[in-house]
Amino acid sequence: MTDRGDALARARSSQGTHPLVREFTQSVSYDRALYRQDIAGSKAHARMLAARGVISADEAVRLIRGLDAVLGEIESGSFVWRAADEDLHMNIERRLTELAGDVGKKLHTGRSRNDQAALDFRLFISDRSRIWRDLLHALIAVLADRAEQHADLIMPGFTHLQPAQPVSAAQHLLAYAWMFRRDAERLAEADGRIRVCPLGAAALAGSTFPLDPHAVAAELDMHGVFRNSMDAVSDRDFVLEALFCASLIMMHLSRLSEDIILWASPAFGFIRLPDAYSTGSSIMPQKRNPDTAELTRGKCGRVYGALFSLLTVMKGLPMTYNRDLQEDKEQFFDTDATVALSLRVMAGLLGEAAFVPGKMREALRKGFVNATELADYLAVRGVPFRDAYRAAGQAVDEADRRACGLEDLPAGVLRGIHPGIADDVREILDYERAVARRESPGGTGPASVQRQIAELRAGLSSVQSGTAELRAGPADD
Repeated sequence: MTDRGDALARARSSQGTHPLVREFTQSVSYDRALYRQDIAGSKAHARMLAARGVISADEAVRLIRGLDAVLGEIESGSFVWRAADEDLHMNIERRLTELAGDVGKKLHTGRSRNDQAALDFRLFISDRSRIWRDLLHALIAVLADRAEQHADLIMPGFTHLQPAQPVSAAQHLLAYAWMFRRDAERLAEADGRIRVCPLGAAALAGSTFPLDPHAVAAELDMHGVFRNSMDAVSDRDFVLEALFCASLIMMHLSRLSEDIILWASPAFGFIRLPDAYSTGSSIMPQKRNPDTAELTRGKCGRVYGALFSLLTVMKGLPMTYNRDLQEDKEQFFDTDATVALSLRVMAGLLGEAAFVPGKMREALRKGFVNATELADYLAVRGVPFRDAYRAAGQAVDEADRRACGLEDLPAGVLRGIHPGIADDVREILDYERAVARRESPGGTGPASVQRQIAELRAGLSSVQSGTAELRAGPADD
């Protein structure tokens, strides 16, 4: 999109635009996804022009009625999009003028396609990112529900992908819930910078008409208006911020996907994937492949690519509008579709996945994840920690040699390793009790887990985003 249309170019040249150039420069094939935001912005602009005496009240009514008619045609599928009209704005203005007459030509008074395009895309990104927030909240709710269902299920916690200490399955799931909650909070904070009205900046220098950007912003439920007209039409940091937020969402989804892929492998066997969210092999009937998790992990890269693509577009642009900025849309549309669908799929997968307690218990024993409990047990009794650590390591070696868990070692063997080990060590080595003792803030103890679930649910119940009523964009086509 640009402020210099094809008709203006022809007016200044005896030679028409080459068909290849028209194909190369057109944006209507994709920017028409912003039609709702464009029409809403135009209606607000028309009302503002009438309120400021730039056009009459009757002209504003005719413009708004015409815009509503255009909206109806687009929604019904009868609207004819013309590539020759170059972009969304000129297609709508052309049809508006056909329906409303010459008054349609007055709609563009006091604005440029530069500030109009920025307004449309700010509204679109805000609308879509609010839907991402709703989807994040839905995923958090699933994680909280599954955590509550498995609050008593103990599994190995890992560092370096090595069994480390016992944790509840709930604690592991809630770790991701908090990541996604931060993602939702980040989007809410970004909305304050994204949903800002640039209309009134015109092409770059402002306008000589007595415009009221604040009135437009208020009608469109925006957070404020531009402070500098050149900045308003030239930067796309609002797109970049949304793409950055999307990249973090996908990174968290990718990490969760990696855990699911590992857990679903027979080497772990911690979960059974639902048939509806996995696929079989064409020649190996025993396999269930975690395709949805693998694809989510893979799609993370395309979202990163969108972010870096637009960063690269922006890095060398002089003030103010440059046609390069037309490249800000398709990358976001793809990201929007990817993020929204990935969040929906992950919520569905997690809601139906089945945990396998027996496999988790087996991994606890094989991983000797209660070794730290033994070292702490001795340290509490006055044994220097390094000596206690060495004794616990000797116990692990002995249990490994015997192919049993630490808790299965005979009392005499344990006392032979260190005389400070008494019969009450059995209680200390119990996995459930080891988890229950960790009630420090944010720890894996049962009370801490229940507090986390309650806090997450309280946050969800207080959310009043209103985005559920928004009409879906291209991600839902």
